[in-house]
Amino acid sequence: MKVGFALAPDDEFLEVTAPALERADLYEVTPETLWSEDDGSSLVPNSFHARFANLKMRTGKPFVAHGIGLSVGTAGKSVRAHQRRWLDAVSRDHEVFDFLWYTEHLGATILDGKAFALPQPLPMTKAAEAVVAGALRRMQGAVPRVGLENTAQYFLLGQPLEEPAFLGRLLSASNAYLLLDLHNVFTMAVNLGFDSEEYIGRLPLDRVLEIHVSGGTLSSDRWLSSGRRVRLDSHDAAVPEEVWRLLERNVPRCPNLAAVTLERMEGTVTSSDVPLLLEELRRIRIVVGA
Repeated sequence: MKVGFALAPDDEFLEVTAPALERADLYEVTPETLWSEDDGSSLVPNSFHARFANLKMRTGKPFVAHGIGLSVGTAGKSVRAHQRRWLDAVSRDHEVFDFLWYTEHLGATILDGKAFALPQPLPMTKAAEAVVAGALRRMQGAVPRVGLENTAQYFLLGQPLEEPAFLGRLLSASNAYLLLDLHNVFTMAVNLGFDSEEYIGRLPLDRVLEIHVSGGTLSSDRWLSSGRRVRLDSHDAAVPEEVWRLLERNVPRCPNLAAVTLERMEGTVTSSDVPLLLEELRRIRIVVGA
């Protein structure tokens, strides 16, 4: 079992978190942060591509890829072209980083030709299942072992406790794996009013390959006209105790779990946060027995 740390394409983040990088067994990278567009709109390696490749060469530690923008839930010719270009770049990077696996967020980042920064929820229908299953099979052409992450959504097109079965059908249709993000589950449970453990208990836990833990904060009371504050999956704070309890209870229920990864957002870490990150990595190691 490996303890992972999510890399961010930010010089200050990498400098400040260097002690945490040394403690991790595995690095997770968002593949699209390794690229820039040249004048011909081709995706070419950027400076962080070289920096992370050097990190792999220097440490010998494995890498995994965790994307956001492939838009696994969108159909159509233009999106298919986007996915081909995207996956060609992932495939080239796989030759450099030898990714152990490649996961994407469940959802759509391209809708009606418009790009969204975060994946939007999908209807839990047969048609959506077919679209996502096709995307997963195309991902397998770039990296053989692939999976989906349960996304932190602030609304759903269906009932929250129906989503685990939807995820199960998506994974079984493509022989794919689940990246179980516990803070995402906790965030949705707080905002949408369901029990985190009941949600997790309905998931295909035998398909869990990786677990994410992270923290978040509450929105400003000025965001919504009602004054209600919602929990944000902002990766900018300590992992809450509720998430630690979910990790402790569910690690033994995931027989194929290979890694637990700590996430923290760039721009939210200073030198004073490093002791917390080191303690969180230590705590993960205790839970998984690594």
